[in-house]
Amino acid sequence: MDTFEKIKGIILDHLDVKEEDITLNADLMEDIGADSLDIAEIIMAIEEEFNIELNEEDIEKMKTIKDLVEYLEK
Repeated sequence: MDTFEKIKGIILDHLDVKEEDITLNADLMEDIGADSLDIAEIIMAIEEEFNIELNEEDIEKMKTIKDLVEYLEK
């Protein structure tokens, strides 16, 4: 499973959104409707899934799903 598919699965587990709404260019807050608590939960799930720890500065720069994918693939 690729990075995007894993992130999409995490978002589907945490938010009530349609799978087709989750695209690389989707903005986490504006397009998907995540609030700050949702994003915190998604980040924790991503950290667990990928066995990494994201720092606060990097998290603040991530606005779209593409930002997350690119960061995780570095």
